[in-house]
Amino acid sequence: VQLQASGGGLVQAGGSLRLSCATSGFIHAVGWFRQAPGKEREGVSCINRSDDSTYYTDSVKGRFTVSRDSAKNIVYLQMNDLKPEDAAVYYCAADPDLYCSDHLSVGDFSSWGQGTLVTVSS
Repeated sequence: VQLQASGGGLVQAGGSLRLSCATSGFIHAVGWFRQAPGKEREGVSCINRSDDSTYYTDSVKGRFTVSRDSAKNIVYLQMNDLKPEDAAVYYCAADPDLYCSDHLSVGDFSSWGQGTLVTVSS
Protein backbone atom coordinates (compact mmCIF):
# COMPACT_ATOMS: atom_id res chain seq x y z
CA VAL A 1 0.00 0.00 0.00
CA GLN A 2 1.28 3.42 -0.94
CA LEU A 3 -0.23 6.74 0.01
CA GLN A 4 0.61 10.18 -1.34
CA ALA A 5 -0.90 13.23 0.35
CA SER A 6 -1.01 16.63 -1.29
CA GLY A 7 -2.93 19.88 -1.33
CA GLY A 8 -1.63 21.68 1.70
CA GLY A 9 -0.79 25.37 1.64
CA LEU A 10 -1.28 28.75 3.20
CA VAL A 11 -4.81 30.05 3.61
CA GLN A 12 -6.46 32.84 5.54
CA ALA A 13 -8.81 32.04 8.38
CA GLY A 14 -12.24 31.32 6.94
CA GLY A 15 -10.77 29.99 3.72
CA SER A 16 -10.80 26.51 2.22
CA LEU A 17 -8.37 23.86 1.09
CA ARG A 18 -8.83 20.41 -0.38
CA LEU A 19 -6.33 17.74 0.52
CA SER A 20 -5.88 14.66 -1.64
CA CYS A 21 -4.58 11.23 -0.77
CA ALA A 22 -3.66 9.09 -3.76
CA THR A 23 -3.74 5.42 -2.85
CA SER A 24 -2.54 2.17 -4.32
CA GLY A 25 -3.04 -1.36 -3.10
CA PHE A 26 -5.98 -2.85 -1.26
CA ILE A 27 -7.30 -0.70 1.53
CA HIS A 28 -10.56 -0.38 3.38
CA ALA A 29 -10.39 2.56 5.76
CA VAL A 30 -8.59 5.78 4.90
CA GLY A 31 -8.08 8.25 7.68
CA TRP A 32 -6.81 11.78 7.95
CA PHE A 33 -4.67 12.80 10.90
CA ARG A 34 -2.99 16.06 11.78
CA GLN A 35 -0.11 17.04 14.00
CA ALA A 36 0.62 20.54 15.16
CA PRO A 37 4.02 21.50 16.62
CA GLY A 38 4.41 20.17 20.13
CA LYS A 39 1.16 18.21 19.99
CA GLU A 40 0.25 14.59 19.49
CA ARG A 41 -1.03 13.32 16.16
CA GLU A 42 -4.81 13.67 16.15
CA GLY A 43 -7.37 11.72 14.15
CA VAL A 44 -9.52 14.07 12.08
CA SER A 45 -11.66 12.04 9.72
CA CYS A 46 -12.05 8.65 8.12
CA ILE A 47 -13.96 6.96 5.32
CA ASN A 48 -14.76 3.29 4.79
CA ARG A 49 -14.54 1.79 1.36
CA SER A 50 -17.30 -0.79 1.88
CA ASP A 51 -20.14 1.66 2.50
CA ASP A 52 -18.64 5.16 2.28
CA SER A 53 -19.48 5.75 5.90
CA THR A 54 -17.51 8.54 7.48
CA TYR A 55 -16.24 9.73 10.82
CA TYR A 56 -15.23 13.21 11.99
CA THR A 57 -13.71 14.42 15.18
CA ASP A 58 -15.94 16.94 16.91
CA SER A 59 -13.79 19.98 16.19
CA VAL A 60 -14.18 19.65 12.41
CA LYS A 61 -17.77 18.48 12.11
CA GLY A 62 -19.72 20.71 9.76
CA ARG A 63 -16.55 22.19 8.27
CA PHE A 64 -14.61 19.22 6.85
CA THR A 65 -15.87 16.62 4.40
CA VAL A 66 -14.12 13.39 3.49
CA SER A 67 -14.93 11.68 0.23
CA ARG A 68 -13.39 9.30 -2.23
CA ASP A 69 -13.14 8.85 -5.98
CA SER A 70 -13.05 5.09 -6.39
CA ALA A 71 -12.13 5.31 -10.08
CA LYS A 72 -9.05 7.39 -9.34
CA ASN A 73 -8.24 5.80 -5.97
CA ILE A 74 -8.10 9.21 -4.35
CA VAL A 75 -9.53 10.23 -0.99
CA TYR A 76 -10.22 13.91 -0.46
CA LEU A 77 -10.53 16.05 2.62
CA GLN A 78 -12.40 19.24 1.85
CA MET A 79 -11.69 21.75 4.59
CA ASN A 80 -13.89 24.83 4.82
CA ASP A 81 -14.01 27.71 7.29
CA LEU A 82 -10.47 26.99 8.35
CA LYS A 83 -9.34 28.27 11.71
CA PRO A 84 -5.84 28.97 13.03
CA GLU A 85 -6.16 25.90 15.25
CA ASP A 86 -6.52 23.74 12.14
CA ALA A 87 -2.94 24.52 11.16
CA ALA A 88 -0.86 21.36 11.21
CA VAL A 89 0.85 18.77 9.10
CA TYR A 90 -1.90 16.55 7.73
CA TYR A 91 -1.31 12.86 7.07
CA CYS A 92 -3.41 10.26 5.35
CA ALA A 93 -3.32 6.70 6.60
CA ALA A 94 -4.93 3.45 5.51
CA ASP A 95 -5.65 -0.06 6.64
CA PRO A 96 -7.08 -3.06 4.78
CA ASP A 97 -9.08 -4.41 7.73
CA LEU A 98 -10.14 -1.44 9.81
CA TYR A 99 -13.74 -0.21 9.84
CA CYS A 100 -13.51 3.26 11.29
CA SER A 101 -16.52 4.39 13.25
CA ASP A 102 -15.34 6.35 16.25
CA HIS A 103 -12.18 7.68 17.80
CA LEU A 104 -9.22 7.22 15.48
CA SER A 105 -5.93 5.97 16.83
CA VAL A 106 -2.56 6.08 15.13
CA GLY A 107 -2.05 2.41 15.89
CA ASP A 108 -5.20 1.42 13.98
CA PHE A 109 -3.62 2.18 10.62
CA SER A 110 -0.89 0.12 9.01
CA SER A 111 0.15 2.43 6.18
CA TRP A 112 0.98 6.12 6.19
CA GLY A 113 1.66 8.77 3.62
CA GLN A 114 3.99 11.69 4.00
CA GLY A 115 2.48 14.81 5.48
CA THR A 116 1.25 17.94 3.79
CA LEU A 117 1.48 21.25 5.63
CA VAL A 118 -1.59 23.40 6.22
CA THR A 119 -0.97 26.93 7.47
CA VAL A 120 -3.86 29.17 8.48
CA SER A 121 -3.23 32.85 8.99
CA SER A 122 -5.46 34.86 11.28
